[in-house]
Amino acid sequence: MRIIECEQGSPEWLLARLGVPSASSYSKLITTTGRASAQADAYINQLVAERLTGEPTFFQVTDPMQRGMDLEPFARHAYEMETGNLVIQVGFLMHDTLEAGASPDGLIGENGGLEIKCPSGHTHVEYLRDNVLPTKYFQQAQGCLWISGRDWWDFMSYHPRMEPLIVRVFRDEQFIKALECAVIDAVKTIEILTTKFRSNT
Repeated sequence: MRIIECEQGSPEWLLARLGVPSASSYSKLITTTGRASAQADAYINQLVAERLTGEPTFFQVTDPMQRGMDLEPFARHAYEMETGNLVIQVGFLMHDTLEAGASPDGLIGENGGLEIKCPSGHTHVEYLRDNVLPTKYFQQAQGCLWISGRDWWDFMSYHPRMEPLIVRVFRDEQFIKALECAVIDAVKTIEILTTKFRSNT
């Protein structure tokens, strides 16, 4: 992997991700069963537009998103206290050869990583009751494992007034292979369309 050192959310981070498929949106390319997602074309169009305009897609920061950003440092500290693992923060991870990446919430040692979510109380209780990686984050976790080449990824659900949930996720090589194919196809399509529409201007 290639590590781009920058603060997540900074202009440098936005530039690094411009037009690049990223793990948080891999679910838009592939379903949990390894099939093509119905959202793939729309996501590819979004990334082509970013490359053509040089501008990141605008997203309105919602209250839950702001809550997550505010609580993340406390969650990271709680994770370190709970596990004894030191979390190393990084900006953006790029695949060794592809224009694809991931923005992890932390790297751990030589083999692990961390994804933090800070949901509302009722959602956190749902996660605690299920005691597994929520399905909606499966592609993101496996995408981080693929990009980083690491062996495991800890998913943490954090709420400041409840016990945390920490679930260790291991590599699903069959899914990662399907994910790699989907991302390779997306990257090729993005490059072809960017070249085509840039030459028409």
